[in-house]
Amino acid sequence: MTVHDRQPADRPSGGAAVRDSPDLGFAVALAEPVAFAAVPTLRFRVAITRDGGGPVRSVNLTTAIRIAAPRRRYGTVSHSAMAELFGAPEQWATTLRPLAWTQTTTVVPPFDDSTSVDLAVPCSTDAELAITKYFHAVRDGDVPLDFLFSGTIFHTAPGGALRTAQISWAKDTTYQLSAQLWHGLIDRYYGGSTWLRLSKDAHDRLSAYRARQVLNGWDETVHSLLDRAGRALGPAAARTADPTAHDTAGAPWTP
Repeated sequence: MTVHDRQPADRPSGGAAVRDSPDLGFAVALAEPVAFAAVPTLRFRVAITRDGGGPVRSVNLTTAIRIAAPRRRYGTVSHSAMAELFGAPEQWATTLRPLAWTQTTTVVPPFDDSTSVDLAVPCSTDAELAITKYFHAVRDGDVPLDFLFSGTIFHTAPGGALRTAQISWAKDTTYQLSAQLWHGLIDRYYGGSTWLRLSKDAHDRLSAYRARQVLNGWDETVHSLLDRAGRALGPAAARTADPTAHDTAGAPWTP
């Protein structure tokens, strides 16, 4: 993990840092599942350090988290699964971009030199969300994350008065999140299932088909429709519908 301060926005042009206001540094120490949460939730522990200024009374901390997709390499299966997000791999020089995940606001309690806070981030299984599509495409290795910090620092001035200062927009840090941690958490809650949003009309038609065919569940209903479509269109279409399929030479399928 690395901490960046891209531009000294709260320093005077003469060079020396302003010492009356605290300069905060941030680093993500760990990520772990939240036990017994109502929905799948990851906890990111953020370490905060103070340089200069007086003791911190509190911080109204806003954190934007995004996936830095261009910082990772991808295998052949990932290429096909990510096509909906970024297009064909030959286009990625211009289309591969960071994906916004979430934004949280946290009140940091008083501290002197250093402290840490936990950021709780729910993990959605909504298949329409870009974040969910990305994690479905990336099954192993690490997912590079950017944490962008902003907000207000309430601190003690040299004379004892309460003062405020803004966290520079340039404050950020990075973290490598294990993709298996995300998938293990989702599987623990949903057992390998996912959610697919349908319009009421599509749901009613699917339900009527299930009733006519006397099928036991939604999984069986969708497989029945896919099998019928595959038989109608032929083997080539069936391979195209399955990004993990292999051709007769044994090479991985590519778009």
